Amino acid sequence: MKTNLTKITKQFKKGNLKAYSLTEILIVLCIIGILLLMVLPNQTSVIGQAKAIEAQAMLNQVYGLQKSNFYRYSKYSGSLEELGFEQELTVEEGGQAVYKIEIVESSNNSFLARATSVSDLDGDGSFNTWEIDQKKVLTEVVKE
Repeated sequence: MKTNLTKITKQFKKGNLKAYSLTEILIVLCIIGILLLMVLPNQTSVIGQAKAIEAQAMLNQVYGLQKSNFYRYSKYSGSLEELGFEQELTVEEGGQAVYKIEIVESSNNSFLARATSVSDLDGDGSFNTWEIDQKKVLTEVVKE
């Protein structure tokens, strides 16, 4: 063990210690940066899909509340408060919800609820929008 330490000390004093140069390290970091830039745009769609799950879950909850209201009163409600749905605070309001829920139309036989993103998730100027109706048809109206 002492002999190995002595050899390393002698090599260090002579300047023969094997190591990477600053140029080699910078080249590797540049390559890693380029690879990250190639992968990053693909990740924004994954993030948008993950956030869309929030909209789908809230619309499914509205659907369940609407069905319960329909069985009780034989009509669909036009008010989220009447259904007992509590909208979480959105990101704009200091909360964590990314989607704003609203009931677009309701009648005795049908309803349409909409979840609209309050922020542009991918920066293209369009806000992701989902809708659900009395048949539990969940559709993405405006794609992210």
